[in-house]
Amino acid sequence: MQEQALAAVRRFSLPLLASIVCLPLLVVVGAFFVGLAGAEQRDTLHHLWQYVIGEYVLHTLMLMVGVGLLVTLLGVSSAWLTTACNFKGVTWLRWALLLPLAMPAYITAYTYSGMLSFEGSVQSLLRALFNWDFGDYYFPEIRSLTGAILVLSFVLFPYVYLITRAAFLEQSRATMEASRVLGLSPWRSFWRVALPMARPAIATGVTLALMETLADYGTVQFYGVTTFTTGIFRTWYGMGDPVGALQLASILLSAVVILMVVERISRRQSKYHNGNRGSQPARPFELNGWKAVAAFSACFLPVLIGFILPALQLMAWSFRHLDTWLDPNFHQLIRNSIFLALLASLLTVLIALWFCYGKRRQPTAWTRLSVNFASVGYAIPGVVVAVGVIVPFAWFDQQLIALSKSLFGINPGLVLSGTILALLFAYLVRFLSVSIQTVDSGLAQISPAMDESGRILGLKSSQVLTRIHFPLLKTSLLTAGILVFVDVLKELPATLILRPFNFNTLAVRAYEMAGDERLAQAGPAALMIVIAGLIPVILLSRAIQARHQSKQELKTLPQKAEEIYEPVKA
Repeated sequence: MQEQALAAVRRFSLPLLASIVCLPLLVVVGAFFVGLAGAEQRDTLHHLWQYVIGEYVLHTLMLMVGVGLLVTLLGVSSAWLTTACNFKGVTWLRWALLLPLAMPAYITAYTYSGMLSFEGSVQSLLRALFNWDFGDYYFPEIRSLTGAILVLSFVLFPYVYLITRAAFLEQSRATMEASRVLGLSPWRSFWRVALPMARPAIATGVTLALMETLADYGTVQFYGVTTFTTGIFRTWYGMGDPVGALQLASILLSAVVILMVVERISRRQSKYHNGNRGSQPARPFELNGWKAVAAFSACFLPVLIGFILPALQLMAWSFRHLDTWLDPNFHQLIRNSIFLALLASLLTVLIALWFCYGKRRQPTAWTRLSVNFASVGYAIPGVVVAVGVIVPFAWFDQQLIALSKSLFGINPGLVLSGTILALLFAYLVRFLSVSIQTVDSGLAQISPAMDESGRILGLKSSQVLTRIHFPLLKTSLLTAGILVFVDVLKELPATLILRPFNFNTLAVRAYEMAGDERLAQAGPAALMIVIAGLIPVILLSRAIQARHQSKQELKTLPQKAEEIYEPVKA
């Protein structure tokens, strides 16, 4: 009887846990239908549709179209040049093009606003060189929709570059050699052969970049662009209308779901397009002279704009405010950020291990569906997750206060919504997918025969996990923890909404300083976030390099076997 009860708990633990993780998203979805049912809520929804949603939709679509076009241009061109061409510096560029991923978009927005403002270094240099004064020249305004498009594009293009480059590497030598035999130039080979084969991968990368665009709050808020994310903040805090904020969040969630469907379809199509896996890669075109300089410049420009210039500006600001590094308040910000990130990473890794090991032990459609549902949070904007978390937590606090007053005459205060528990739960919903994917890939490399061997030796399932799997999963668990740690440090909208009173982090400090137009004072906090953001970029570049080396070794095995077999035949 006890064994049956334990089996039932194991069977239903994953669906129950997945339902808890998806609770904020269910709250947001339910808010839309509640809005259709209630008269007061219908009035709110009608007001939103009549006065503000049109503006939000227009600006959001313009932002997505601009970012989509620019990240496609930057990502595809750099991926093709670093894959199909050989020129001086290409090896360095292959990993340098990943560096903008370490720079959060809102921090890049702050740096360019400081550099390109009237008092900034660029305009000050122009006035000094040409003896200009105010009103003597025209300079474009960076804090605009166009500026937001440029900033987001130069930060997010590595998504397209990374996935498209992987697709180009999978294209076989035979296909490209055939195009050369037919007399096609490198440009025509790219346009007629390589690009059509890589379209699903390009669509996947662009979709991921657009998801990040929809989720952005810091950039569009600072640049004065009204989108759905800024609208949710304004409706909740500025107008004091949580119902309207939830309804806006439900509309934003629908757009994200559409992008998720497009991304899944693109990934499925890429499996069929890459039918040449395992074949020899195409020989690169050798570029020399001005062509090599042009190729290097085209690839270096996104790195310069997306990472080097903002990093230099942050270092300059940090150097001007060296006293900040010795400020006890700044040390408290660092401790708060590390404390939150460590707790969140530990929590997400443990729950991810529970999901992945449960799926391994019982690989049924039910468990796989539970894991997939628990993994959708990473694609959901942080502001949507935060709004979905605060509503049920606030309701629970109200019920607890009412019960405590009626029974004991004591007001316990806000137990959930007013503490870091709400923040940790939001981080869990948002970043659990990162841990699940990392831990699941690590478990996939462990042979099922090892599980069987453990059971034959009389080990329980928990002992198999702790004695066999855990030692082999240390690298995957550590990687998952590091990725979540850095994501939590960079997360802005969820932290802004859910943080307890008088509890700040590095991201919040940078946001507040920038909001007060004290950009230089935001430098130290922003620089700390960027330094932490370099860690996953380094891990990613090493993983890509190791994977490429292993593939090259596998591809040379037939040739080595032939060399070994040749003397035997003789």
